[in-house]
Amino acid sequence: MTKGSQATYSISELAREFDITTRSIRFYEDQGLLKPKRRGQTRIYSLQDRVRLKLILRGKRLGFSLAETGRLFELYDADRSSQTQLLTMLDLIEEKKRDLQLQMDDIKVIMMELTSAENQCRQALEAIKQ
Repeated sequence: MTKGSQATYSISELAREFDITTRSIRFYEDQGLLKPKRRGQTRIYSLQDRVRLKLILRGKRLGFSLAETGRLFELYDADRSSQTQLLTMLDLIEEKKRDLQLQMDDIKVIMMELTSAENQCRQALEAIKQ
């Protein structure tokens, strides 16, 4: 790794830093999300690649698909003012929030059904004991 604005990273350095496999990093590269330079067979990742990797992993934690993350990268590359990117991000966030709310509603219903089934089982056991 080089210090300063020209920082570069090896694939193993990034894998260690983000606690992921080198295979995952190569996959993101295959998907066009990372674009390291090459020196022979060696991949040389820039500071921008490192930031993008961090954003990819954050997006995954938030439920964004790699295609959605890639779309945001494309928008940023096309419009550095990032207004379009931010508006798209707001749309994606709203969609994820809706999806999560639906999942939470489903979980609440399932929990009520499980509690009801549990109570019925306990009552049946009590009836057998008597």
